[in-house]
Amino acid sequence: MKKSNWKPYAAWIAATLAAGALSAYLTRDGMELYRTAIRKPPLSPPGIVFPIVWTILYVLMGIGAARVQIVSEPEERTPHLTLYVVQLIFNFLWSIFFFNQRWFGFSLLWLIALWVLILAMILKFRKIERTAALLQIPYLIWVSFAAYLNAGVWLLNR
Repeated sequence: MKKSNWKPYAAWIAATLAAGALSAYLTRDGMELYRTAIRKPPLSPPGIVFPIVWTILYVLMGIGAARVQIVSEPEERTPHLTLYVVQLIFNFLWSIFFFNQRWFGFSLLWLIALWVLILAMILKFRKIERTAALLQIPYLIWVSFAAYLNAGVWLLNR
């Protein structure tokens, strides 16, 4: 990696991790209630799994965004990276809606919208850089699993 190319990686990874960390901080009380008082569907992983998986996913997401920035011209990358930021905002807000507000049904709809945004981002990234798109696939898979968990929580806690 060229010396000048590490900065986009650092910036995108740090920004994405910061969004995740802020979301976790703002929803810490709601997450505790979820851990102790909410009925969960089968296949719900232990709580320790979530921060590990999300950290890995945020790093992969940030690497993908950096690759798009590095290999494309500003006018080409702007719509792609704008979509990245929009889906990251949807990701951030889902935690607020689910954990703090406990709007489980609304959160499921929001998560479906997030899933569509992630898929659109993958398709857009693929037009610029295949690896950047492939790095987002674990995120799409995890959000698919999160939709199952969200639906189960909604059905079990009405």
